[in-house]
Amino acid sequence: MFFKKKNKPPKNTDSPEFRLFMCQKLDGRSLKYILERGEDCVDTVIGKGGVLSLYEGDFSVICEGKALFVCKADELHAWEFMSLDGATLTGYDKVQQKERTILAYYTYYRD
Repeated sequence: MFFKKKNKPPKNTDSPEFRLFMCQKLDGRSLKYILERGEDCVDTVIGKGGVLSLYEGDFSVICEGKALFVCKADELHAWEFMSLDGATLTGYDKVQQKERTILAYYTYYRD
């Protein structure tokens, strides 16, 4: 068949299957900026340059050779921006041992 259907996400956005789908979709994206949203809704730059990585059930934001954010993939809430130039990641961080929200902006590329 000439036209293939793209891999569609599960309909239930709260399911572990949807969370793993998003992690697989974001895996390997290179990053321009990494921001953290604080409790007072102020965004702070925590890194420049980096990559999103899915490895052995953990989803990580890696910058300059160290992990800034690590969360279990099936517990991560991930959403792409409407502009598709980044993603919001929310989950329990194994690095700082608390719930965090990370904003990751991709470097420009084409699908």
